[in-house]
Amino acid sequence: MTILKLAMPENLVLETHLPQQKTYKDVVFPTVITPKNNKNNDLKQIISDHKPWLESVLHETGAILFRGFSSVLSASEFNDVVEAFGFEELPYVGGAAPRTNVVGRVFTSNESPPDQKIPFHHEMAQVPTFPLKVFFFCEVEPKIGGETPIVLSHVIYDRMKQKYPEFVDRLEEHGLIYTRVLGEGDDPSSPIGRGWVSTFMTKDKAVAEERAAKLGMRLEWTDDGVKTVMGPIPAIKFDETRQRKIWFNSMVAAYTGWEDARNDPVKAVTFGDGTPLPAHVIYDCLKILEEESVAIPWQKGDVLLLDNLAVLHARKAFEPPRRVLASLCK
Repeated sequence: MTILKLAMPENLVLETHLPQQKTYKDVVFPTVITPKNNKNNDLKQIISDHKPWLESVLHETGAILFRGFSSVLSASEFNDVVEAFGFEELPYVGGAAPRTNVVGRVFTSNESPPDQKIPFHHEMAQVPTFPLKVFFFCEVEPKIGGETPIVLSHVIYDRMKQKYPEFVDRLEEHGLIYTRVLGEGDDPSSPIGRGWVSTFMTKDKAVAEERAAKLGMRLEWTDDGVKTVMGPIPAIKFDETRQRKIWFNSMVAAYTGWEDARNDPVKAVTFGDGTPLPAHVIYDCLKILEEESVAIPWQKGDVLLLDNLAVLHARKAFEPPRRVLASLCK
């Protein structure tokens, strides 16, 4: 399926250029859209009137940053923006990050401590049912740091395939297995501290078993929690709409960031045949991700829309205050 980029409604918005953006084959990443004047500042209405154009932009570039729209300054107004796109909501079942519902379809983003980085990942790439679209909204801009770096998945695939062809071949053949140990309740001190009760949205172990099974996940109960084993699950996908292979996994995030009192990140992810991953390749992949990433400082009212197939994201450490909200869509 081919999606053509439609003409921009020039009377309403501008495509703004920022120094952090990158250009790949004449495509500027990400697209930054700002209102042309104060009369055309209703982002919800612009989305409703020009959704096909916005979807074509998202398909071409993978990410859109909406900036300067004074109609989006609160969580409820952000929820209205999400609703205006009309994407179906995806329940956050199987994800690792601690989150709290704020209003409607809006949740807090990862609530881990501000001094912790969150490594690059596709949202919920470690489970079969993942969001196709991810929204972020800056309600309170960070005092220092706190950017959400983004990077194009096919660019990472191409670079890794060129540098580590045998490693990538093994990923394509075997996939990955993700292992995580959960307590019953959430642990906000951990970037993967979501407990099994909120992960499976139940306090009933039998129901948790059923919901895990639907995800293809095995549960091994312990005295104080449960070990979840997911996989083998593909680490490389083929993006049908763009006709290219993509780096779609949480390998680097798990290997370098799934660490807390219960979890050893080195044991958190392996090849699908159970063999360990080579550390030097993982850390070189992290270096490539950082080299290719774009990190635009947040401003209050920013809305960032990501195509979760096309783009990985991360979070930099920050000095509070910072409040970035999120919404996941099918």
